Amino acid sequence: MRTVRFSFLSPLFVMGATLLWTYSATGQENAASIIQHSSEANDRDLAAVPEFDNSERDRNKDGDKTYAVTMLLGSPYERLIAVKGQNLSAARQKEEQAKYEKAVAERQHESADKRSQRIAKYQADRKRDQTLIQQMTTAFDFRLIGKRSLNGFRVYVLKATPRRGYKPINRDSEVLTGMEGTMWIDQKTFQWVKVEAHVIHPVRIEGFLAEVEPGTKFEGEKRPVSGDIWLASHYSMTANAKALLLFPHRVQEDDSYFDYHKTSDASVGQ
Repeated sequence: MRTVRFSFLSPLFVMGATLLWTYSATGQENAASIIQHSSEANDRDLAAVPEFDNSERDRNKDGDKTYAVTMLLGSPYERLIAVKGQNLSAARQKEEQAKYEKAVAERQHESADKRSQRIAKYQADRKRDQTLIQQMTTAFDFRLIGKRSLNGFRVYVLKATPRRGYKPINRDSEVLTGMEGTMWIDQKTFQWVKVEAHVIHPVRIEGFLAEVEPGTKFEGEKRPVSGDIWLASHYSMTANAKALLLFPHRVQEDDSYFDYHKTSDASVGQ
C-alpha cells in the first residue's frame, strides 16, 4: 500500500479504576503500564492487516484518487476506482480492470524468485512500520492528562514528550527526537482512537543532507473493523523540511481508509 497505514501507534492498557489523573509519580507509573499492555493489541492489529482488503482515498499533490486495495498473492494491488470522488467512466473502469487482470496473470506465472522478492519487499515495509511503532514507545515519556469523549468513544488522553537520552536506532526514528504529541485511547479496548504529533525543533537526518523542521506534523485515526481488530481510518501529514539543508521542501497528504472486508487471497496466512 502507498502509505504508512497509521500503524504508528501501540494501543494502551490501564489497570484499575482508581487511576490518579495527575502529573505525579503515580500518574507516570500508570502511563507506563498503559504503554506496556497496549503494545499487545497493536501487534495484533498489525498482524491482521494482510487479512483485509479495503478502499483508500488519497489526497496529495498528485490529486484526489480512490483505490480498491486487494491482497493479491501475498502483496497488495491498488486498482483505481474514482477520481475527485467521482467513479471512473465505463471505458476507464474497463481499462483499470484489464490492468488488474494482467497483474493477476503475471503474479500467477511469476518465477519463485520474483514472487519471493515481491513479497519480501512488502514484508520489509511492514517490518519498518512495526519497528517505528516500537521506537515510539521508547522515544517518548507519556503522561496521563485526563478522560474525554472522542468520535463516539470514551478515551484516555496521554501527552507524549521526547525522552531525554533516547538514541534512535535508524534514520526513520531520528525524527522522533524532535517531536511531541497527544494520544487518545479507547477506555474499553485500549485501542488508539487518534494520535497527533508535531515537530517542535529541527532534526537533521544523518546520512542525508536534509533537516526536518517545525511545521511537520501528522494525525492518524483507527476504527474497529472486525472483532477486536482496529485498522487505520484516516492519516494526514504535512512535512516541512530543507533538502540539502538549504532548499525548502513541503509535502502534504491526506488519506482515508474504509470498506474493510476479509480478503479472498488464499495465500494469506500460508
